[in-house]
Amino acid sequence: MLQRKACRTSTLDLKAKSLGRQEQDIKERARVRIIAPALQELRVAGWLSVLAGALWSVQAAAIAWAVSGWIEGAPAIELAFRAAALFLGVALVRAGLDHRSGALLFQVADRIIARERAGLINREARARAETGSAGIASLIVQKLPLLQPWITRYHVAMMRVYVLPVLFLALAFSQSWVVGLTLLLAGPLIPIFMALVGMAAQEASSRQMDEIGTMNNMVMDRLSAMLDIRLLGAVDRAAADFSDRAESLRMKTMAVLRVAFLSSTVLELFSALGVAMVAVFVGFTLLGEITFGTWGAGLTLGQGLFLLLIAPEFFLPLRQLAAAWHDRAAGFAVVAELDALDAADRVSFVGTGQPSDRLEGPLRISTNGAAVALGGQRITVPDFSLSQGETIALTGPSGVGKTSVLAAIAGLVPLQTGEILICNRVLDGKTADAWRRRLAMMPQRPHFPDETLEDWLDTRQSGADPWPALRLADAQDIVKRLANGLESRLGETGGGVSGGEARRLLLARAIHTGAELILADEPTADLDADTAARVIASLKRLQREGRTIIVATHDPHMAAAMDRQLEVRR
Repeated sequence: MLQRKACRTSTLDLKAKSLGRQEQDIKERARVRIIAPALQELRVAGWLSVLAGALWSVQAAAIAWAVSGWIEGAPAIELAFRAAALFLGVALVRAGLDHRSGALLFQVADRIIARERAGLINREARARAETGSAGIASLIVQKLPLLQPWITRYHVAMMRVYVLPVLFLALAFSQSWVVGLTLLLAGPLIPIFMALVGMAAQEASSRQMDEIGTMNNMVMDRLSAMLDIRLLGAVDRAAADFSDRAESLRMKTMAVLRVAFLSSTVLELFSALGVAMVAVFVGFTLLGEITFGTWGAGLTLGQGLFLLLIAPEFFLPLRQLAAAWHDRAAGFAVVAELDALDAADRVSFVGTGQPSDRLEGPLRISTNGAAVALGGQRITVPDFSLSQGETIALTGPSGVGKTSVLAAIAGLVPLQTGEILICNRVLDGKTADAWRRRLAMMPQRPHFPDETLEDWLDTRQSGADPWPALRLADAQDIVKRLANGLESRLGETGGGVSGGEARRLLLARAIHTGAELILADEPTADLDADTAARVIASLKRLQREGRTIIVATHDPHMAAAMDRQLEVRR
């Protein structure tokens, strides 16, 4: 029994040490990544805020001096004018210091968040990780802004805690050693409980961040599969799953709020008790009931008022740090997620992705033992040779990697083994950008950004007339039917056009680029027989014009329309 207890204790100790090391690692990475680049501005803003807080002692002294002077019979008008002038003058200086400090902090926060957001977007656009697009979007839109309160509040609060409580404690001791001891004993209780609650806050924030990402991924998955869900009669099941996930997010959010409100209540209690004890001592001393606690002479009314006015300010930096402690926990959770995404396995496309001249030479593609590795799986590119004006259909079951083969031919994923020759050159980082100038891709899912149809069709901004391309794709009637014609904005999923019409517009877009090679991913998927036949006919017209076409398809009619069929296998 004793041995088992000792083993359990040892295991708990190891876990605690491991968690402690992880937290220290996160702190160090957060400091290097977020704080270090803006450390100078944060220090300047912090010292401005410290100076603004310290000036309250001057305002408190002005109030105490004026009230005690009135009691002692000094000229009320003259004394009030001087005290008010001093109080308002210092207040203006404090406001200016706070304003400048806040401006610096928000500028720093905006710059850091913009830098992280730009880095995420640029990297994920060029080298995608396995994290879903919804998870990336939630990190960019919902989680990165959580760095702002951490940057703007926590580090300034830390600097204020280092200086202001010590200053007000020294001022309190200068007037009464009892008040000084009261503040000295009550003050440390706040950081102790703040640290205890802070650990729970960081864990709760991390769980909430994970749930936000999970829910966003689920929403995107359900939206993309909405048609299938309706056809399968699974709408109620999908709604129930969404309800369960929303409830889970609500519970995790409430857990964060419970920790925040609990810590706030505890810290306010200690600060209120400390101020109340100072008020009791000052009150009974002025009444003559307490005759000790000062340095020789008794406590005057002016001294008592001064102590009452600075006592709350002694606790204020500690309370501000306690509030910012939750911002720190949320910031650490975001940094941990950023670090995890940095360390994730990702696949970058070949080349630089920058504009380039067209690759010279006759259009010819040949593959030799090529294979790519995506998502931990090896996908083999069939060996084939293709010349200008020829067509090939890539066939095979769902998930076998047909889309990945198209991406490899376009140089969008690097090869693990083998090689792909294009225009009698090896497809590599030196030739990929120029090669992509000669091809166009038709993705399986159409996407229409917030721009006019004319701009969307003209991807290379050539200014050429789009109508010849629309006629080749049998899409001219689609545009004519739209109320605004080429000036129409279809919306992200192509509102106002059917799935088949969206595919024909995609084909027109590919044609309008002037591409000699068209890579089409499931161009007839989910289309009725008549619409699919129109898409197939459009592709055949392109072949007669001398275009080279490679399609990935499940459609036997689509495959049969191509010159050759290649089965993609694992």
